[in-house]
Amino acid sequence: MRIRVVGAGVMGRGIAQWAVTAGHTVELGDTRRESVEEAVGFVRGMLDRAAEKGRLGRAEADGAAARLVPLDAPDVPGEEVELVIEAVLEDLAVKTELFRRLEEVLPPAAVLATNTSSLPVTLIAAGLRQPERLIGLHFFNPVPLMKVAEVIPGARTRPGLAEWLAGTVRASGHAAVTVADTPGFLVNHAGRGLVTEALALLEERVAPVEAVDRIARDVLGLRMGPFELMDLTGLDVTAKVVDTIWEGFRYSERLRPSFLTPNRVAAGLHGRKTGEGFYRYGPEAPEPAPEPPVTGDARRAVRITGTGPDARALRAALTADGAEVLPEGGDAPDALVLVPVWGTGVARAVAELGLPRGRSFGLDPLSVDRPRRVLSVTPAADPVAARDARAVLAAGGHTVTAVRDTAGSVAQRLLSSIVSVAASVAERGLARPADIDTAVTAGLGYPHGPLAWGDRVGADRLLELQSALLDATGDPRHRPTRWVADRARLGLALTDPGTGPQTAYG
Repeated sequence: MRIRVVGAGVMGRGIAQWAVTAGHTVELGDTRRESVEEAVGFVRGMLDRAAEKGRLGRAEADGAAARLVPLDAPDVPGEEVELVIEAVLEDLAVKTELFRRLEEVLPPAAVLATNTSSLPVTLIAAGLRQPERLIGLHFFNPVPLMKVAEVIPGARTRPGLAEWLAGTVRASGHAAVTVADTPGFLVNHAGRGLVTEALALLEERVAPVEAVDRIARDVLGLRMGPFELMDLTGLDVTAKVVDTIWEGFRYSERLRPSFLTPNRVAAGLHGRKTGEGFYRYGPEAPEPAPEPPVTGDARRAVRITGTGPDARALRAALTADGAEVLPEGGDAPDALVLVPVWGTGVARAVAELGLPRGRSFGLDPLSVDRPRRVLSVTPAADPVAARDARAVLAAGGHTVTAVRDTAGSVAQRLLSSIVSVAASVAERGLARPADIDTAVTAGLGYPHGPLAWGDRVGADRLLELQSALLDATGDPRHRPTRWVADRARLGLALTDPGTGPQTAYG
């Protein structure tokens, strides 16, 4: 088809490259003709590079470049245009005025799509003479590589348009997910689970920035830790998105922002683009702090509390590492006591089980068979015993990060929040479970979709974790969603959309 892309910035040129590569003819317009010329040169250069690297055939690249048509202005008449994709300044007045002009010069059948990442589609459409023509089509940067787009029908978008647009996107090589016109749409909304909980851990001084990032990468398998991600995105951008989504969902506790961000934003600690954020960047930036050396006694005897699967897995792993693990029910006067914590803290276990406070430590079960193990240390721990516990856990080639004792430890809290926010999206019917996992995996690079990730843990076990977190902290941010609770009780997967009441009507 013939597509008009309006806006020749980073997103516009990426959308243009995607569309011409898929075989469409693309008109590219901007208020600045120089920007159009620069964008055309950029896209043709990217096509040439793809041909040189063998990702496109030479004839295919040349054909795509020939289908790129520069315009003198974004609102020139175009009788053959079937779809407009707007990628201009994220400003309601600017977008609305542009679409008003396009309504007048394009055929009535032409679909108007906005690439807005934060403005309500319905609000943009409200300023148009024909609001039923407008729909959201949100791509991610860089568009050719981030192979997913959100299709967002507004309140007045005409029936069937979302299905047509999603089909067009899929036929052009990207995944398409249809989502509700709500704050953050889908990917930005779901992404709040990781960063808001990471900031909460920092608020509580559970672990420093580097430790949280290392645990996120090495235990959960994320490509980047949450603080590395915020530095890449820009904390000013992240803070605005967090606030917008929190306010848009009427101050949901699950999405509560951190008190840490406003001062950091005001100080210019935005991340890579300002040279300093949670980390420092540039030629004078210090090297990442090395892992502290292991100095304790790895030969010290270990007693493991509990008889459940977490305790059995820890006992087997440490035995395989060559540690002296006391038999089940055994004890020794100076033995270290390791508690596999799940939604609780070591201090609670010490009080309830009468454990020796100076030599009792927690171990996150999620980290047992991972490259990095996570040790929880209470304020009453003996320093020598803490060093010895780290040495025991490091045997077998593991890296060990010690964190402050808190309910759930670091990885559990991050994972619980990721799944909870995604489950709340499913619970509200803002997107289908399969679309949630598709969009988040492609858009955020998680190793699993959040609902599928929850299924790997198990809905019943996840409910146990979240209930324990809520009980231990009293913080409603940890309240289990109905989506998780019902599926745990009914034996359904979190990815299962379930049966709706409409089936009772035949």
